Amino acid sequence: MELRKRMSQDQQVNYTRTRYSHWFIVVVALFITCLITANIIAVKLISIFGLVLPAAIIIFPISYILGDVLTEVYGYRQARRVIWLGFLCNLILVVAILLGQILPGASFWDGQGAYERILGYTPRILAASFLAYLVGEFSNSFVLAKMKIATNGRWLWTRTIGSTLVGQGLDSLVFITLAFVGTIPLTSLVSAILTQWLAKSMYEAAVTPVTYKVVNFLKRHEGLDVYDFDTQFNPLLIKG
Repeated sequence: MELRKRMSQDQQVNYTRTRYSHWFIVVVALFITCLITANIIAVKLISIFGLVLPAAIIIFPISYILGDVLTEVYGYRQARRVIWLGFLCNLILVVAILLGQILPGASFWDGQGAYERILGYTPRILAASFLAYLVGEFSNSFVLAKMKIATNGRWLWTRTIGSTLVGQGLDSLVFITLAFVGTIPLTSLVSAILTQWLAKSMYEAAVTPVTYKVVNFLKRHEGLDVYDFDTQFNPLLIKG
């Protein structure tokens, strides 16, 4: 409350403004690109220091970093809209891929098997992926917004890392459990969840200095530093 009272009139105006510069569009575009790219390349399994991980590990954590930037600079309301936009864009991608798989191939085309092998989705994997995305991203944004108020905007690193631990943890838990429970041993299931959670969280912690630079740059250029004092955190309230 003290921080809110200290906010200048200009800051209060910025708090309620809904139109932003081209930088907001850039962040949104990068967020959605990272999300969709990660979902496409996740089919490949790679080995890093003996750990077996999906290739999406190289870019998926960046979507969480950008989610942190959106919430920190523009607030939970805008982050919520972007999260749903990302969901819609990913849904369009999936539908297009499925239609491409169903449509009959040309008589001389022999890549149907490879297409289905790389781009094919099972209903179970799709459901797990979509639900994990929503749970993880909304948890990440919620925790960061609440921590920003609790810390009076100080110690950004505690918010980015803390929100990631929660968001990435729930994402890994929901996806791997729904996608593979009953098909692999319980010990392997738990190991996969912990491995992905720790790898993604360490990734974001390592790039915290970059996150600081991006956040500070955007706050200066946008003239924004939103605090979600009166925000309704229901993820379904797109306009709330």
